[in-house]
Amino acid sequence: MIAADFVDCRSPKLLVMAADGGVMRHLPRTALGSLFCPGDLFIANDAATLPASLKGVHCPSGWPIEVRLAAWISAGDLTQFAAIAFGAGDHRTRTEDRLPPPLLSPGDQLALGPLVATVGRLLEHPRLFQLHFLGDHSSILAGLARHGQPIQYAHVHEPLALYDVWTKIAANPMAFEPPSAGFALDWRTQARWRQRGIGFATVTHAAGISSTGDPSLDLRLPFDEPYRIPEQTAAAITQAKSNHRLVVAIGTTVVRTLESAASVDGCVLAGDGVATGRLTRESPVRVVDAILTGVHQPGESHFELLRALADDSTLNQLSAEISDHCYRNHEFGDSILVECRPCDAVS
Repeated sequence: MIAADFVDCRSPKLLVMAADGGVMRHLPRTALGSLFCPGDLFIANDAATLPASLKGVHCPSGWPIEVRLAAWISAGDLTQFAAIAFGAGDHRTRTEDRLPPPLLSPGDQLALGPLVATVGRLLEHPRLFQLHFLGDHSSILAGLARHGQPIQYAHVHEPLALYDVWTKIAANPMAFEPPSAGFALDWRTQARWRQRGIGFATVTHAAGISSTGDPSLDLRLPFDEPYRIPEQTAAAITQAKSNHRLVVAIGTTVVRTLESAASVDGCVLAGDGVATGRLTRESPVRVVDAILTGVHQPGESHFELLRALADDSTLNQLSAEISDHCYRNHEFGDSILVECRPCDAVS
């Protein structure tokens, strides 16, 4: 049983809206294969999701603790992360209602199943800290695979398996939560794009956590997130732009990657980088012409990114349409397509 079945077994829906407040269209998500024109380019995040939730014991107190890996200190270095801590409980309790962790101090040891870690410095909050795993990369990776679970929230009651949070294009394990807009992808849609001459490329972006359970910490989301842009993806973007075709980001992480990497003239170079800060209504959008994303709520960092692409009146109308037509939210829900520039549909 896939994770989406835990929420709703009906066919996924797609809400298409123009950023200038134009007419909104309600479509089945299978219509994605028939939107856009030859030469347009879809870009997705191929990061696989780490089993980033680890339960264990805070050794100095003997109290239970859950640690959620939240950000890379250095991309790909499995020995150290930024992490969020919770006390006893599990995902069936709302994140904002979870018990606080035991008091953490630098040097405290944590027993996390087969893994041993120490608390580094606190990161300006009693629940956010640097975590240092003891051991080499192979033993840490094995411990994560044996003991870790996907980060999960209360809207899905049944425990998720790791394969539930991997998209069909998942590759390198870099994300802490799934780049969930990619759940909209299926092989039929991609085959239809190929038949119609619509491009598809990928980036790898370390998608971070969507909620900490603490309003003050949530204001700091998203944390800094490393990314990699392959040579072929940069070349595909250059070709699409030179031909005046549309670049469509599949997910907010792709928007962050491309806009973080873009020069003033909108040129995107291949290579590694780090996406920092939030995109807001004041942020110039130089590369992305449309975004396919999940259904998010106002105030969430994913929704707030849309303010860089659409005005408040349009987003208010979007929220009303989502409510009136019972769109399914969260990572296994329905999808919306925000067009900064018009796209075309074919029969």
